[in-house]
Amino acid sequence: MTTLPLTAPAADVEAIRRLIARHKTWDWLFGLLGVFALMFAMLVFAMLFGQMLKNGLPHLSWDFFTSFPSRRAASAGILSAWVGTVLVMLVTALVAVPLGVGAGIYLEEYAPKNLLTDIIEINVTNLAGVPSIIYGLLALGLFVYQFGLGQSIAAAGLTLALLILPVVIVATREAIRTIPQNIREGAYACGATKWQVVSHHVIPYSLPGIMTGVIIGLARAIGETAPIITIGALTFIAFLPPSPFGNPDQLISFDWLMAPFTVMPIQMFNWISRPEEAFQANAAAAGLVLVVMTLSMNAVAIWIRYHFRKKIKW
Repeated sequence: MTTLPLTAPAADVEAIRRLIARHKTWDWLFGLLGVFALMFAMLVFAMLFGQMLKNGLPHLSWDFFTSFPSRRAASAGILSAWVGTVLVMLVTALVAVPLGVGAGIYLEEYAPKNLLTDIIEINVTNLAGVPSIIYGLLALGLFVYQFGLGQSIAAAGLTLALLILPVVIVATREAIRTIPQNIREGAYACGATKWQVVSHHVIPYSLPGIMTGVIIGLARAIGETAPIITIGALTFIAFLPPSPFGNPDQLISFDWLMAPFTVMPIQMFNWISRPEEAFQANAAAAGLVLVVMTLSMNAVAIWIRYHFRKKIKW
């Protein structure tokens, strides 16, 4: 009976050491390359944001937020633009969030695993990468002409809802997949039904990830320009939509849904296309406001994730 040696030959040990050292060298180089790429991206962003801050910050004032656009740069403001942005995003959130979260929960928890489900999942994933102009063309034929919504806030909100719907669905599914299976099994062992497992365990535990994906999707929609231009957003508007509470005969009026509108990116496009330098500064100021709004939405997403994770007890 032969016995195996307990120690490897010295040549093999040295070869293993050289292999480990070579891999460590590649790891170090890859880490250095990643740091360089990160610093370069941050430097470019800092330069662009600094230039925008330098040109736009002196123009930020109360009058800038409460004035309508004007042909005179000194008196032009973003009142109609930021009000239109808020209303469009309100419609987008009210449509995309329930549909997207509900679809994600159904696909992950209820849908049977068959060919039809696989086709739906592939199409949802592919739709998340479709250019936004395609959604604008689809909305132009469907919402503007077929449904007769015209160039209204409702059409814009539905268009952006279609745009971020795949993002919300994918984010919801990914958040649900992070929930350990033993939580479901423990709930079933206690006699819970499918809906009780989903509503009492799956949704609460996955809510931080779901809300993060929703707000990131809304942050993407707030800066979209191509689909809004396609459905006919106004580049110059000097009035506000009707107030939801302005009609004495109704508690809440929905006439604002069919009102013409403009949004922040469109207003910036209008100003940046003018040759006067003062309008370029106004566009920088509006861009600064839009960046702050986007960063604020991402900050809210981070806070929501942190807040709900503190309450979760695995």
